[in-house]
Amino acid sequence: MPQPTAADGSTRLIGVEIEFGGLPEDRVAQIVTDTLGGAAQQGDGPFWTVTDSAIGKVEVYLDTALRKAQRTALRDELLRLGREVIPVELVTEPLDMDGMAHLQTLVEALRDAGAMGSGAGLAYGFGIHFNVQIASDDVADIRRPLLAYALIEDWLRDSMPIDDTRHVLPFTDPYPTSFVRALVKAGQVGLSDLIAIYLDHCPSRNFGLDMLPVFAHLAPERVKGALGEATSARPTFHFRLPDCRIDEAEWGLPDEWLRWVTVERVAQDDALLARLANAWQDGHGSITLSREPWATRCGEILHRAGISA
Repeated sequence: MPQPTAADGSTRLIGVEIEFGGLPEDRVAQIVTDTLGGAAQQGDGPFWTVTDSAIGKVEVYLDTALRKAQRTALRDELLRLGREVIPVELVTEPLDMDGMAHLQTLVEALRDAGAMGSGAGLAYGFGIHFNVQIASDDVADIRRPLLAYALIEDWLRDSMPIDDTRHVLPFTDPYPTSFVRALVKAGQVGLSDLIAIYLDHCPSRNFGLDMLPVFAHLAPERVKGALGEATSARPTFHFRLPDCRIDEAEWGLPDEWLRWVTVERVAQDDALLARLANAWQDGHGSITLSREPWATRCGEILHRAGISA
């Protein structure tokens, strides 16, 4: 990570969520303990918790809103019927880089056991989420990574294309052009105005970089008032990667993590951010018919700065 420590000197941590198919929850929990140690305990139905593993607590469950419903015969039957398309989700505690290496070992063990990824079926809309701890509550440490991601998102999508089956799902939506325009125009805006811009253009969890958790951490009543409901608050960038290719031998978490590393590299380079922002404005009129030209232009600028996919 280009900025490995937080403002207080502590190591910045990353929570990871991995969605996949092909294995039942009890088998996944067993693989976790076999690979990383710890003890697995079943909760309410198909929901497991592993404690005291090499990466701390790991939760394993079917990724469905039904998991929050009261346990009934109907709920359990719906879970059984939906098991073919409902992914298993594995959720870690916040990890350092050593923990991420342990997690990659677990990913390989799950692959060997038959875990399936996004490309294994049309209904397999699996992804990975990184919850990256912010460096501080200072607005600059919030605004700069957000601006960097907004400016290079089209290039990221073009250079690291997602599985075709994921394009039909709403959380693959890119930031609206109107939002990027407002963000660029605002410049070194304060936190209150930054939150206002985001809530005005992106009042949804369904974006590649979901800022609502960190804004709920910084201004909970502001976010709740705008959305009409509470949002899970945590001091992290919620980076939603649209693919999980756990069943592909050449795929691994380090490659996915490099996407966020690229965002932070851009965020820390004032001159590069300015070049990207100016070029973005030059390339976007009142109407944007295609994102492809900017993806290409952005890639050229990044390449000259020594950044590539």
